[in-house]
Amino acid sequence: MKSCGVILSGGKSSRMGKNKSLLSLHNKPVIEHIALVLNECTDNIIVIANETDKYSFLGLPVYKDRYKNKGPLGGLEAALHYSKADVFLFAACDMPFINQDVYNYLLDQLNDYDAVIPIYENKMHPLAGIYRRSILPKIQQQLDMDDRKVRNLFKYMKVNYIHRFAPLSENLLQRHFFNMNFPAQYEQAKLL
Repeated sequence: MKSCGVILSGGKSSRMGKNKSLLSLHNKPVIEHIALVLNECTDNIIVIANETDKYSFLGLPVYKDRYKNKGPLGGLEAALHYSKADVFLFAACDMPFINQDVYNYLLDQLNDYDAVIPIYENKMHPLAGIYRRSILPKIQQQLDMDDRKVRNLFKYMKVNYIHRFAPLSENLLQRHFFNMNFPAQYEQAKLL
């Protein structure tokens, strides 16, 4: 089963005020931290971003959304369209502390499901989930109806929602699901 790590970096970063994925964290752009971790647990990595030239320094394939202005669901569609992997591990560009152990744990829960979606501290994290390529037609059908909500996709899939993460430590989980949307969160990330 071939896997692909996907970094979603197509957002407008309006709350942060600048491109989150290119912010420097511990002397490297955030997106580079994410790529290093995904490289440890997948066969290859791609970036979904509409400003492709900004990411050439990574040496990774970068693809634009095929469905324009459709948000993260358009990013999911592009990833599943361009890569021929069987299983996709997604990471949003504002999660600088993702962890290989969390992805490996989620992968172990895939079994015969279409997707594995983590729910941590009562919050669903669909952009940190695992999806099978076989759901691509369902995503395209939804986008064709101009329905951009990722959660609506789950109505048409067999999803394993993960609420418990034993034996992973609470500290590791807090870091993995740490999300950097605002300048104050970026400042917090610099201290972690």
